Amino acid sequence: MRKSGDLQIGSVVKKLRMEKSLTLQQLADMTSLTAAYISKIENEKVSPSIQTLKKLADALEASITEFFENDLINDPCINPPETWTRKLVTGWKADVRQMIKLVGNKKMQPFFTTIPPQGGAHDHYTHPGEEFVYVLEGVLTLNLNGETTEIHPGTLAYFSALVPHTWVNNTNDQGRMIWVCSPPSW
Repeated sequence: MRKSGDLQIGSVVKKLRMEKSLTLQQLADMTSLTAAYISKIENEKVSPSIQTLKKLADALEASITEFFENDLINDPCINPPETWTRKLVTGWKADVRQMIKLVGNKKMQPFFTTIPPQGGAHDHYTHPGEEFVYVLEGVLTLNLNGETTEIHPGTLAYFSALVPHTWVNNTNDQGRMIWVCSPPSW
């Protein structure tokens, strides 16, 4: 829940739109969104995706970080587990929790990941940047470009995310780890 005085994304979108003297329909035409949807964003009725915010930022000739500037300043660097947000990724069988509220212009994106037995990301994927994983509990089977390695508690892996990779828990026990992507992926 936002504190009183926090800048809200919808009000920033509306402010930028008004500064450009654009109607809702004109902005909708520029973004392939509907005027009704933009109105819901401006009135804080929906939470837009990063992809939607990118469309709005491009159309409004703004940086996407402008939508979060106040939140970035107020984003604490001490975040207890109850503040971590769950990320759902299609095809992954894991509980992935983003450990910071807003990524914004941060250089790293930490996750706390719990992988059930036989869970994980079974299909190879790549993305720009680097990944760091530190195993807290269980055994992580990491496949980097076809080469498989088991990572045990107290061990880390650090690799280029451009290398096709998968990660799975091939054991009958739950695995827990800290995962960091740089730059933030989502």
